[in-house]
This record gives sequence, structure tokens and C-alpha cells, in this order.
Amino acid sequence: MYCNAKRSLGKGRNCQLAMSRQGSTFSRRVATKGSKWVFLAASGIGAMKVVSNKIDETHGEVSKNLSLPYDTMADGLNSLAMSARSYSHYGRSYLDKIDELKNSFGDSVAGFNDILNGGLHRNYMLLPNAGDEVTPAIPPLQPLKPLQIEEPEIDEEAQDIQRQIQEVMDSPVLLEVPLPELESEPSQCTIPDETLVQHQEVLEKLSLELEEKERLMEELDATQNEKDLKHQEELGKLAQEIKAKEEAMNEKDSKFQEEKERLKEELAEAQNVALQIEELLQENKDLKSKINSDKSDSHRTETELRKELLKLQESYKRELDKYRSENEQLKFLVKNSNLKTSSVKKSIIDMYAEVLDTLSDNDNTYKIQDHLPRIVVVGDQSAGKTSVLEMIVRARIFPRGHGEMMTRSPVQVTLGEGNRHTAQFNGDDRVFDLSSEAELKELRAAVEGRMTKNLKPGETVSSEVISLTVKGPGLHRMVLVDLPGIISTETRGMMPKTKEALTEMAAMFMRNPNAIILCVQDGSIDAERSNVTNIVQAHDPKGKRTIFVLTKVDLAEQNMLNPTRVKKILEGKLFPMKALGYYAVVTGRGPQDDSIETIRAYEEDFFSRSKLFRSGAMRASQMSTNNLSLAVSDCFWKMVSDSVEQQADNFKAARYNLEAEWRNTFSGIREMDRNDLFEKAKDDILDDIAALHKSTPLEWETLLQENLWEEIHPKVVDDIYLGAAECTSSSNFNTKVDIALKDWTDDKLPQMAINVGWQTLFKQLETIMTTKKADREIGDLFQPLKANILETVKAQHAWQSTALKRLSVIQKNALEDTAVTNKMQWDNSISFMERILKERIDLANDNLERCIGPSWTERWTGWRSRSPLESQCVSAKNELQKLLVADEMHSKHLENDELTTVRRNLQTQGVDVPYEIICTVWEKLYAVTFLTRALSSAQQCRKAFYHRSIACNAVECNDVVLFWRATRMLETTSNALRLQIMNTEAQRLEQEVKQYLDELSRDEENKKRLITGKRVDLAEELRKVRSIQDKLELFIAELNKDQ
Repeated sequence: MYCNAKRSLGKGRNCQLAMSRQGSTFSRRVATKGSKWVFLAASGIGAMKVVSNKIDETHGEVSKNLSLPYDTMADGLNSLAMSARSYSHYGRSYLDKIDELKNSFGDSVAGFNDILNGGLHRNYMLLPNAGDEVTPAIPPLQPLKPLQIEEPEIDEEAQDIQRQIQEVMDSPVLLEVPLPELESEPSQCTIPDETLVQHQEVLEKLSLELEEKERLMEELDATQNEKDLKHQEELGKLAQEIKAKEEAMNEKDSKFQEEKERLKEELAEAQNVALQIEELLQENKDLKSKINSDKSDSHRTETELRKELLKLQESYKRELDKYRSENEQLKFLVKNSNLKTSSVKKSIIDMYAEVLDTLSDNDNTYKIQDHLPRIVVVGDQSAGKTSVLEMIVRARIFPRGHGEMMTRSPVQVTLGEGNRHTAQFNGDDRVFDLSSEAELKELRAAVEGRMTKNLKPGETVSSEVISLTVKGPGLHRMVLVDLPGIISTETRGMMPKTKEALTEMAAMFMRNPNAIILCVQDGSIDAERSNVTNIVQAHDPKGKRTIFVLTKVDLAEQNMLNPTRVKKILEGKLFPMKALGYYAVVTGRGPQDDSIETIRAYEEDFFSRSKLFRSGAMRASQMSTNNLSLAVSDCFWKMVSDSVEQQADNFKAARYNLEAEWRNTFSGIREMDRNDLFEKAKDDILDDIAALHKSTPLEWETLLQENLWEEIHPKVVDDIYLGAAECTSSSNFNTKVDIALKDWTDDKLPQMAINVGWQTLFKQLETIMTTKKADREIGDLFQPLKANILETVKAQHAWQSTALKRLSVIQKNALEDTAVTNKMQWDNSISFMERILKERIDLANDNLERCIGPSWTERWTGWRSRSPLESQCVSAKNELQKLLVADEMHSKHLENDELTTVRRNLQTQGVDVPYEIICTVWEKLYAVTFLTRALSSAQQCRKAFYHRSIACNAVECNDVVLFWRATRMLETTSNALRLQIMNTEAQRLEQEVKQYLDELSRDEENKKRLITGKRVDLAEELRKVRSIQDKLELFIAELNKDQ
């Protein structure tokens, strides 16, 4: 029994050694893998219980069958008890480790239960060492992936150790050997050697295996420690980054708070200043009211005195003007007592000149002929026509030259009596004082400037009439028209057909049957060299309205050998033409630029001593410009009296015909001339501009978004989206998109948006102008004018320069915003993306169908066939589709070997397709495939708002974010453009239109060109005919009174 107990004790010690080694191994694994501590501790406790049960069974067996001495039995049992306590110690140490781990989590029972269940609480990170603290995770500025720790599993090594321990525990503790009978003294018990050797070998083998397992566990522990250190370093870096970002945010918050406080202080100061200003204004108002109340009485007295003083001044002024006028009239009557003048006659010539001016502006659209009398001055160039007219006017009012053409446009001069010698252009407020040499020079320059202005490109002379009124004491009332001189040869510098133009111009004025022809002939040259006499004879063969004037008689007397020649001319016997009278005048002394007074004195002196006069070649009534002026004036007024009533009847008949035509053609429509229509069109156009404000903000922004997207979608879709969509990772996609958007925003996007806003503004205005319901009385009459205004204002209007910078900032902020805040925005972005992709897919399919030709159905129903090129494209398409089926994620470009393989496959099928056609078909086919795949990916992103990873999208649905950014940019840009249009551009546009309309109101030519039509011309002619008729009737009434 002692031997059995001893063997049991040895067996127990061996088990104790094995368990000790296993316990140390379990302790190390507890320190590195907390999730395995529970299992290993349970294994140790289980082993301890097995050994304890075996010992209890052995003790019971020994106590039952043997009666050993007390000391021996006590020693064995004490050894077994020590072994049991040792096993119990290891088990308790495992439980203590678990308690330490539990204490490290504090009172969080949930965290400890997670460890026991093999999990990890998501809000805590477990440090690798048992003594380390457990730190709660800090919410990051950006989403961080939770720390992934593998769930604890029982590895094969632990299972092997458990199995070996179980085998040891299950082996027999007591050897089954027969026990000898005991004598009084214990005898030595022997154990078979074979059994001891077997047990010894088993123990050594187990010992070696345990040592090997221990070495492997140490290596695993070292590897795990390295991983733990790396995890600690990464956690440290993350903690530093979080701390740096928190510091940056704190710094920004502090700056924001400082700026906020500063603005509050400035606002408070501004409010204080405003209050002070209000107080000062109130004080000022009180002071003013007090002063006004104090001075009210004195002010009333002062006002009354001022009124009385003004009345006295006005009465004094009236009396003074009356006396001055009477004094001037008395002086004039004393100086010119032989002239029969009256205030009625002065008004008559003015009235008649006004009628002629009105007729000169008439374009005679309805064959209304101007047959009112006027004096037409014609003659050869340098014959002295202008000099004769200046002698009649008594002032050098025309440009002068020697031997060159100075008169290039007809000049109508209306002569009348006046207190002062003045000249004034028709429609001009400037009055020239003809007694001043400086103002005479200015007048000649103004006449020459108007002649030059009337010349059109390619013309030497112009038929436009320059109207000038000259008044002065002793002037005879009449209307004269000075025409350019007739030439016989065109010189250098003249345009072709100038000679014919001059002849036609003179003929046009002489065709008037009531025009008085003042034919001027140079007396210093041979009469046979004259051109004008034949022209005059052609228009007045009987000479009933022609007056012949022979100039430069002084030179003729010096150079002429036969005095009778001049006599024949003045008697009308030399020329075949006939005239009412013949006159001889002297208009100067050669090239000298003498004054009119000097020339008149010279003329009077010459005729007083002239040999021609003494010889009887000239009569006294035929000499001097004064007699000529009296004769021309009498002839003029006689012609006016004989013809004016007939002309008034002609205009009356013309008026009746025009009014009847209006009633028959435009019945029920109000008669409006061009000026009336222009004023109505002006109001209509300004109303159209005001209608821009009637559109709602939503309508404006919708229209701006559509137009802006139409402009920028090639850049967004083709360049940015499709250029980055082939990226295989979301980071590369985002980087490429961000760079492209930044470059685009810095370079072209703001200007493109402003161009869209400019175009939208004018397109909307044009729509309002063209679609507005036309007035029945107006119809489409204003459309040319509106089109001209739109075209002109478009060329002038420029967008406000400061808007470009503001718009650039707005667009940058919108495109930098990548946070889609709610599901509705996410769905709207996907819908927008799907719509764009579907449009692109339809376009790509159309391109592919055009390449491959008609389909089977189209060929049979439409009797169409494929061309050879289309057949090649079909073969290439079928072969290339195999590549896309084999590799759905194929890149955009074909490799050389793929291209060669496709062509060889086609050649084996009997089709030879060039590489260019294969590449063309591949581009179109790949576009369809890629866009279809992108559409499917976008549809999968609908459910990935909260978890991007669940969508089968290579870029993690960041393409949806791109379209969200584009949508956001469109919204902010359209809003900014709308505000700019409504608050600034529409008002500036209205001012520009008003300014241009004011310029048009003074431009009769453009008004005539832009407001035209039969209705306008008829109304315009009616207005002119009525005006002429009314003026003629008033003139006839005054003329009858005068007679």
C-alpha cells in the first residue's frame, strides 16, 4: 500500500509538472489574447477537478482495502493534498486574470460579457496588455473605420494540449498489481521495470512535446507583441491627427467669435452714430421750423415787395421794347421812304417760304408735284451766278473760289425785310449777323460744311437743298435757288457722269412751269461758248418766265471790239432763246474780294461813265443789280399771284383723293403718321422691357438652369465625368474630378455663365416682343423697329464687370460642397444623372445604328439594304462584342494584339475589315456599353445613401456626388444670374433703350427706314398735304388782304 501510495504520489507530481507547464503557457496566452483566457482557465480548472477526483478515488480505495500505518498514509495523503492545492492555485490564478480584465473595464458588465462571448464593444478599443487602460473612442471629424479584431477561436495548438492533458488525466493513477500480505513491519514493495519504463518514456515524450509547444507559443507571443506595437503606433497617429484637427477647429471658432464680437461692436457704433444723426436732424428741423415761424411775417412783406418790383420791371421793359421798335421802324421808313413796306408783306414771305420748305421735304410718293413759283439761278460754271445772288442778298454768304466748282448743292435763299441784316438756316436756332465779318466767315464755312455733308459716296454734287433765310433792311421779298454751274468737260477729281448730273439737276428745277429762270451769261467770253442758253431754251422756248443776266460787263467793254454785239445780246437778237427781260450787271473788280458796298459803288460809277451806255447799247432800266432785283421780285410775285390759287386747288384735290384711299384701304383704323407711330412704338417697347419683371423668380431660374446646362453639359459629362469614370478607385475619381472642376471654375465657367445670362435676357425680351398679342391697328408694323433696337442694344449692352468675380466665388463654393445632406437630394441627383445618361445612350445608339446601317426589320419593311461599308461595320461589331462579353470592365482603348486578333478572326470569316473601321466601331460600341453600365450603377446607388459599400460601384457612388455638385452649382448660379438681371441688368437695358429711342426720334432717315409700309406712307402723305393746303390757304388770305 505504501508503494502504491508512493507511485500515486509520483504520478501526481508528474501531472503537477505537466500542469505547471501548461499553466505557464496559459498565463502567457492570457496576457496576449484576452479572448482565449476564459477557455484556457476553464481547461485548467477542469484538469484540476479530474486529478482531484482521481486522488479522492485513490484515497477511498486505499482506505477501504488496506490498513497502513498512520504516518505512512498521512505522508501520501499530504503529498496528494499538496498536488491538489497546486492545481487549485493555477486554476485560481486564471480566474484572477479574468477578474483583472473585468476590473480594467470598470463596472461595464456589457464590455466584459462581450469579451466572454468573443466580441468587442463598438465604442471601445481593447489594448493588448492586461494592465493597459481602456479608452473610449473619440468621435472623429471624418468617419473612421472601427478597429477590426478577430473573434477569439480555439486554435489547434490549444486543442492538442487539452487532448494530451485529458489523456494523462484518464490514465490509471494506481497500478493494478497484487498486494502482498503485510507483516508487523512494512516491507519494500517492488514495481515491475517494464511498467516503470513505459511510464517514464511517456513522461519524457510529453515533456519534450510540451517544451516544443512552449517554444512555439513564445514565438507567437513575440509576433503578437509586434502587431500590438504597430496598433499602438497607428492609434497614436490617429489620436495626434484628431488632436490637430480639434486644435484647428478651436482656432477657427476663436477667430469666428472674435470677428463676431468685432462686427457686433461696429454695429453698435453704427447704431449710435445713426441715433446721433437722427438727433441732429431733429434739432435742425426744430431750428428751421423756429426760424421759419420767426421770419414768416417779414417773408410775406418781402414777397409782396418783390412781386411789385417784378411788375414794375416788366412794364418798364415792355415800354422800352416798344419805344425801341418804333424808333427802328421810323429810322427804316426815313431811310427807305421810296419802298412800300408793311408788316403783312414780311409775314407773307415767311409763310410762303415755310410752304416751300415743307414741299422740299416731300418725297412726292403720290405724284404730288411742286409747281409753286421760285427763282432758279442757272448758268455756266464761273459765270458769276453766286456773285449775282450775293449782290441781291447784299452779303458775301457763299464759299468763294477762282476757277473751281464751289457750289455743289442747291441753296434756297428766302429774302425778306428785317430790322437787322441776319441769316439763319432752316431748322437751326443760330442767327448769323451779316454785318460782322467774323460771323460771315462762319456762315460761309457752315454752308460749305452742309454741302460736303450732303454728298454721298461716289458723288461730286448733291441734289439735296440747303434752305437759308436772309433778312435785312431794303431786301426785296423773293425765294431764289442757286444751282451748281453747268460744265462742258469733266476734270480730274470729278466723279463720272458729273456733267449729266448737273444738267439733270438744272432741268429738274426748270421743269416747274411756274419757276422763274434767271439765266446768267458771262459777258467777258464769246457767246458761242455758252452751254446754259440751249438748256434754258429747251424748257422755256417762248421765254415767258426767263430773265437773262449779262455779268462782267466792265470786262466785256474792255475786251470787245464791236460794241453792237452787246447791244444785240441785251435786245435778245444774238441768242435764239427768248426772255422777259435782259439785264447787265457788274459783280466785282476781277479777283479782288471786295465788300458788297464797294462793288455796288464801283458798279454805279462804271455805268455812269460806260461807253456802251453812252452809245445807246444799254438802256438805264437794264443796268445795275438793283434794277435786276426789282424786276425779279415783281416777276416773282406776279407769278405767285397767278398760280398759287391753282396750286392750292391741286393740293385740295390731292387731299380728297388720299382721304378716300385711306377710307377704302384702312377702314376703321386710326390715321397715324410716322411720328405718331414712333411714339406709340416707343411706349410699346418700354412696356415690353417692363414685362421682364412680370416673370416669377421660379420661371427665370428654370429658364437659366436649362440654358446654362445646355451650354456646359459637354464639359461636365464628356470631359469631367466620362474622363474620370474609368478610374478604379473612388479616391482617384475624386482627385481627378476636383482638379478638373477647379481648373474649369478658375478659367471659363464664370464667363460662360454670364454669357448664358446675357443671352437669356435678350432671348426673353425677344420672346416678349414677338409673341405679344399684336394690336389690330398696328399689326406687325413695329417689328422692324423692335428688331433694330434689339440688334443695336445687343451690340451696346455689356454685363456689369463686378458680377464676374462674385459669380466665380459662388460657383467655387457650390462645387466644393460634397455633402449630400438628405435622401431627397440624393434621389434627385440620381434622377438627374439617369436622365443625362439615358439621353447619351440614345445618342450613342443612334451613332452606332448609323454606322451599321438598317436593321433586319428596316431592310424588309423599307426595302433597304446595307452598303459594303455598313456590312463591314456589322461584322466588326459582332466580333468586338465578344471582347466585351469576356471582359465587361474592358478599358476604353483596344490593345494592338486585340486589334490584330479581331481582324484575323474576321478574315477567317471571309471579311477583311480595315483597322480604322474596327477602331471606329469599337468607339461607338464601347460608348453604348459604358453608358449602360454607368446607368445600372447609378440605379444601384439609390439604396446606398447610408451605406455606400452595398452598391456595386467602383467609385463608391461618387459619380452621383459629382452630379449633385453640378446640380447645386446650377441652382446657385441661376439664382445669382436672376438677381443680377432683375436688380441691375434690366434697369441698365431700359436706360440704353430709352437713349437709343431718343436718338432715333431725331433721325428721320432711320425712322423712315424702320417704320414703313403703305399705311405709313399714305398717312404721312396725308399729313403733308393737309399741312401744305392749310398753309397755302392762310398765305392766299393774307395775299388777298395785301393786294
